[in-house]
Amino acid sequence: MKVRQIVLSLAIAGLASPAFATDGYFSDGYGMKAKGMAGVSIALPQDALAAANNPAGMVMVGDRVDFGVDWFRPTRGADVVGNQAGLAGSYNGNDKQNFIIPEFGYNKMLGWDMSVGVSVYGNGGMNTRYATSPFTAWGVTGPTGINLEQLFVAPTFAMKANKSNALGVSLVFAQQRFGATGLQPFVPMSSSQGNVTDRGNDTTTGWGARLGWTGQVSDAVTLGATYASKIKGKFSNYSGLFADQGEFDIPENYGVGIAVKATPLLTVAADVKQINYSKSHSVGNPIDSLLSGVLLGATNGPGFGYHDVTVYKLAGSYAYSKDLTLRAGYSYNKQPIPSSQTFFNILAPAVVEDHLTFGATWTLANHNELTFAYMHAFNKNVAGVNSIAPSMGGGNANLHMYEDSLGIAYGIKL
Repeated sequence: MKVRQIVLSLAIAGLASPAFATDGYFSDGYGMKAKGMAGVSIALPQDALAAANNPAGMVMVGDRVDFGVDWFRPTRGADVVGNQAGLAGSYNGNDKQNFIIPEFGYNKMLGWDMSVGVSVYGNGGMNTRYATSPFTAWGVTGPTGINLEQLFVAPTFAMKANKSNALGVSLVFAQQRFGATGLQPFVPMSSSQGNVTDRGNDTTTGWGARLGWTGQVSDAVTLGATYASKIKGKFSNYSGLFADQGEFDIPENYGVGIAVKATPLLTVAADVKQINYSKSHSVGNPIDSLLSGVLLGATNGPGFGYHDVTVYKLAGSYAYSKDLTLRAGYSYNKQPIPSSQTFFNILAPAVVEDHLTFGATWTLANHNELTFAYMHAFNKNVAGVNSIAPSMGGGNANLHMYEDSLGIAYGIKL
């Protein structure tokens, strides 16, 4: 199969299911080897998904193709307490709980010092489906939920400026898809009441860029840095739900990393990553402005109230034998939803903070690679504080979530 056909097939499959809700709604990692290390990758490229993390790494992974697929299972829900309008109760958001998420990467070396390639990967995780709606007391008769999917296709060029330093750039194409059901109680609060809920799936596309650098500062130490620009998007079908008449921008993000070859067999690596959710109005603006008369969908209107997120990752890779490499990692981010913003985030309870991962790669007799990765995001509860307005009956929405994923990838050395 031609590489172009493979990319198209993975892109179509990627739009079939949403991805992780771990670092806010960003994935904990891209590429199965990185996922086994809690996403650590900025200074440690390992496969042809490297461009999703730091495009400079592509010039270090050689000629290869990587296919991967993750089974992802989030468990999320909400408890409404103290509400006087009939909303009190426990609600299960797991009417859809199992997701299959593909990934793909291709890289081709142009001599020793340049490469071209493409990485295909996804975000998502603003996904809930409550078979019993939290808003039944307000007249909702069907299920309630939202679904956000973000697919990225990143053609990449990387080169070595010298033997110690590499630079890379990806032109990132992003396609987003969104749908919402059962949000009728919010229709009177909208500037475009016909474009709040049950409008089917809407799509939007946009372009951005990711830049990267890696530098080997000694025989044992490599550093890395990366920056990804904001990518604009707009869901016209939901112009009465999202701020700025339906705008939904993918926020800028950036990070730094270090990889240390502690022994000939053991590599220890760490990343720090920043995701600026607050600069995307539909994600970062607080819902509170509804109380002062600013309508959903309005210019600089209410959103989910996410804070910016800083993610800390630490991991190790150990060459147990010439054919088996073992990995483990841990990552932490302070979840992005303030206690005052939990009511609207019944729809998107992305509150997990602590992640533990394990992984392994077997080198097969044909020199290709089989990689596994497992991730568990530990249960996190966020209690609301005055999160439901008195005009809606008062009280609080308390959110909870934990997650598991198990992935497999096959890497072909060309």
